[in-house]
Amino acid sequence: MKIVSVVGRFFCAPLASAVFASLVPLAAQQRAESELSVLPIRGGLYMISGPTSNTTVQVGRDGVLIVDTQTESFSDTLLAQIRALSDRPIRMIVNTTSAADHIGGNAALKKAGQTLAGGNQRSAVIYGTGGSPIYAHENVLTRLTQAGGDSSAWPTDTYFVAQKDMFFNGEPVQLMHVPSAHSDGDSLVVFRRTDVISVGNIYTPGRYPLIDVERGGTIDGIVSALNRVIELTVPEFNEQGGTMVVPGRGHLADEADVAEYRDMVTIVRDRVRDMVNKGMTLEQVKASKPTADYDVVYGVREGQAFIEAAYRTLTPAKPAPAPTRNKPSGGRK
Repeated sequence: MKIVSVVGRFFCAPLASAVFASLVPLAAQQRAESELSVLPIRGGLYMISGPTSNTTVQVGRDGVLIVDTQTESFSDTLLAQIRALSDRPIRMIVNTTSAADHIGGNAALKKAGQTLAGGNQRSAVIYGTGGSPIYAHENVLTRLTQAGGDSSAWPTDTYFVAQKDMFFNGEPVQLMHVPSAHSDGDSLVVFRRTDVISVGNIYTPGRYPLIDVERGGTIDGIVSALNRVIELTVPEFNEQGGTMVVPGRGHLADEADVAEYRDMVTIVRDRVRDMVNKGMTLEQVKASKPTADYDVVYGVREGQAFIEAAYRTLTPAKPAPAPTRNKPSGGRK
């Protein structure tokens, strides 16, 4: 009441109401940015959403499996949320990408986990003290090694084949490499029994795809990866429900959501490709606004960045110049 009386001295009532109305969303936004939300999916699978990325958590008799660990600043909060879901040891961490907002909590969660050290029977399992292993495609480790930094956050177990199969908490868990998509090290994580797929930055509803060109990402790879996700999903009724898809960021989705997003990416890709084939420059392509009908959903500035990334990966590489030969100074060769 004191605040209202003070404001009332300087502002008219409508203006004061507008000021307070603007403060409420701001406070709510600041609170949301400091918190994580937990959404049960089905069975022992949960999606923990943060301001920059999502984490998939599987809990069961074997322990806890984590897909992506968000940012380092959220590692303590994320660990607390996981402990609220299960007091079993963290046994596995999987990284779908090398993006910083998906691997930032690796070191802290790895340290809090336990690796399986031995035991021929479930009742005689022995856990080691080296922390939980971190799984990823080998290109993730390669990129992180090239960049340097804290090696405790790097993957400890990598795969180089198209698919790595594991079995955890009573169901098959498959890591599928989708090459040259968001980057060259992206993985889909498929939980076969519970019918859930964690797809990382392949699919990010609410924003255009992030294509990390410097780390091998391409627009064609994004389209192929989205098509792969659609091949793996099965709707329950009227193209709704069924297989659940955990995106790299944003809301839980199903096949219809991914298909709509795939169509948008494909349409923009084809528009940019047509302009590239006509010899248009990047500035000309941006000026033509090939994302104009989607910018209202995904953002104008983000659309410009998406156009540039698509253009860079669709433009044919310039051939290397032919080597020059020194001419003889004179006389016969």
